[in-house]
Amino acid sequence: MFPERLRNLCLLTLDEARDRRVKIAAAESCTGGLLAGLFTEFSGSSDVFERGYVTYSNRSKEEMLGVAGDIIADYGAVSEAVARLMAEGALENSRANLAIAVTGIAGPGGGTPMKPVGTVHIACARENKAVMHEACYFGDIGRHEVRIATLEAALVLIRKQIP
Repeated sequence: MFPERLRNLCLLTLDEARDRRVKIAAAESCTGGLLAGLFTEFSGSSDVFERGYVTYSNRSKEEMLGVAGDIIADYGAVSEAVARLMAEGALENSRANLAIAVTGIAGPGGGTPMKPVGTVHIACARENKAVMHEACYFGDIGRHEVRIATLEAALVLIRKQIP
């Protein structure tokens, strides 16, 4: 289901998190649960992957993660502000000590001149550390490809927050 390079990167991430006793939660919008699916592809991942939230709608971001509706209205669901709040909300509402959040426009529609298809914001929150954020501009490379590229970028950001 997932490309081999992504599976390998996920295994490395799981091993590093396991070695440092890091528990991970995921809050996903444009990936629709694929990150949780990738983590749970591997036997024994439950000692690292704590839970996932699929918050595809704006209301679910509010209800499940505590993202304020006015922030979504002011900045848009696909924004640095919302990604950061999603990560913080996943951390706060779980037993994890690291949370990753992704929100973006996978396409083929939904883009605007200011936020074209392929725009993704990823944030990673870790207890006692500053929230990290990365804006990705994959372009209109196809819905599946944007989602796969988002998974890879999310894993890379997680690995930066593990140490």
